[in-house]
Amino acid sequence: MDALDLNLLLALDALLETNSVTEAARRLHTSTSAMSRTLTRLRTVLGDPLLVRSGRQLVPTPRALELRHDVAGLVDQARLLLTARDGTGAGRHRDFVVRVADSVAPRLTGPLLAAVRTELPGVTVRVLAADAADGAVALRDGRVDVEVGMIGQTDPETVVTRLFADRWVGLAAATHPFGADRPTVAAYASAQHLEVSATGRTHSPIDDRLALHGRTRRVVATVPDLSTALFTVATTELVCPALELLSRPAAVALGLTMFEIPLPLPAPVVAMAWHPRNTADGGHRALRDLIGVILRDAPHPDLVAAPV
Repeated sequence: MDALDLNLLLALDALLETNSVTEAARRLHTSTSAMSRTLTRLRTVLGDPLLVRSGRQLVPTPRALELRHDVAGLVDQARLLLTARDGTGAGRHRDFVVRVADSVAPRLTGPLLAAVRTELPGVTVRVLAADAADGAVALRDGRVDVEVGMIGQTDPETVVTRLFADRWVGLAAATHPFGADRPTVAAYASAQHLEVSATGRTHSPIDDRLALHGRTRRVVATVPDLSTALFTVATTELVCPALELLSRPAAVALGLTMFEIPLPLPAPVVAMAWHPRNTADGGHRALRDLIGVILRDAPHPDLVAAPV
């Protein structure tokens, strides 16, 4: 441990790069005599003279030439570690696990990966499907870095920040009657319904609202994700609830009809959650900032007003 003086690395790097005690001292803002004493220490620690006199110059020994590249690399890494305070400096290689709700993934994934490639070139992002039963635990255990979606119950210490509020609308094929006339509660209840549910659950707040009107609906099928639902609706007479802002681009691309559901439904809020141990981490913060910019910018007024 007596030999473990990291200042020696800086001195050794300067000496091996300049082959001069005087130049090394000038570079490190110290005296020539102090640098000469440091060279003596380095010779003792490494068991090699390192620099030997040849005429009026110092020349490196074979051992010094072997060390030059490794020492320079170590010093560069130390500088990066101590100066890249935001944790996102060039050359930083980190993996982040982002768990994203199915409805949010199409809007977020492409823009996020493009932004990461430009802004955080050393970062690898692993996008996973949301798991409501494991959300808070995964954040706490460090298996997931960021959760994005309709955040439900979390641990008290979990940090949650709101991104934007969306609303529920109905989707149907372009030829569906609901595309021409807004459905009544009775017409909507009598339609054939498709529900998006990873667990196969058919009940939703829609059923609770219909019950207040003394009506029920028949969910003829469930699918595990929104993408499957969109393609299914496009080729059937089924109707499906979806988040307006998040599903509109795909609905437009597939030529689907988007209609008003004739029921007051709670406004879903898209949020982002993480464990507080990551709040001050520079790399984690940079990733969160990118997610926030992408999703907060998602609900453009022209998209909301555009006819489908």
